[in-house]
Amino acid sequence: MINIDKRIIDNFKKARILVIGDLILDKFIWGNVDRISPEAPVPVVYQVRESYMPGGASNVTNNLSSLKAKEVLMVGLIGRDSEGRRLKAELKKRGVNISGVFTEGARQTTLKTRIIAHHQQVVRLDHETTAPIKKESVKRIVNFVKRHVERCDAIIIEDYGKGVIDPGVLEPIIAFARSKKKIITVDPKEDHFKSYKNVTTITPNLKEACEASGQKFKKGVDVSKIGKLLMSRLNLKALLITMGDEGMQLMQRGKKSQHIPTLAQEVFDVSGAGDTVIAVFTLALACGADFMTAAHLANICAGIVVGKVGVATVSLNELSKGLNKYHG
Repeated sequence: MINIDKRIIDNFKKARILVIGDLILDKFIWGNVDRISPEAPVPVVYQVRESYMPGGASNVTNNLSSLKAKEVLMVGLIGRDSEGRRLKAELKKRGVNISGVFTEGARQTTLKTRIIAHHQQVVRLDHETTAPIKKESVKRIVNFVKRHVERCDAIIIEDYGKGVIDPGVLEPIIAFARSKKKIITVDPKEDHFKSYKNVTTITPNLKEACEASGQKFKKGVDVSKIGKLLMSRLNLKALLITMGDEGMQLMQRGKKSQHIPTLAQEVFDVSGAGDTVIAVFTLALACGADFMTAAHLANICAGIVVGKVGVATVSLNELSKGLNKYHG
């Protein structure tokens, strides 16, 4: 148990965070099941309603907005389609600055459709383009970040492997943000680990960390050993590995690896939990928290969102209650 200075949370309202990454629109079809189809051994879902949420990198901005960050700036790419227009509208409704959301005509906006019945996900349907973005789009994104990163306290790179994040985008942005002494955090994908070198910290799950370090992902793997290897290879200040119901492992330069047990009471849906972790972890760092404090706050919020159905966020009130419960 550590003492957490609640002034860090009070400072959320002063923070400006820039998020760059793959934008996703999450569609939820909510319904009920009371019989199996006569055509195949699958449930018949009676649709009751549908809803939409920002997903992927835009779910990171949604989490930041829910925690009342002063300014949340979204940078990414959508298609010239109805899904892209709806995603922009959902972000705008949540107070996210979308001036860095660009359109690429031949591309389709990533849409993930989840069918939920009786609080359980029945099936997910993905509609997306994962090809690398055009050179013109890379230039627009990099130039936009360079124009705006100086007024931000931190930059989050959210890599969902949908084409926006690649070495052509990463390398100039990381170099420029480092030159301005900005906090740089990354929610990574295995394909791009080499390009994350010299960022402040990354937040992979255990499977991603194992694959990036060349280790086989299996039960009982030496997490500290994997962490030290990645810390050295990427020249990180810290590394936060998420491990599902086993909690998190935090590694810091020059310090002993530390395990943080999960606080989740019930797990209904892990969708978007990684987005919540990096959003809260980065926001706390931007407000003066050390890595351990930031990790504990992220852990509280992760425990809250996995107890909700669908891609969810955490409110300041929920965070305050969680903080009083576990660190009061």
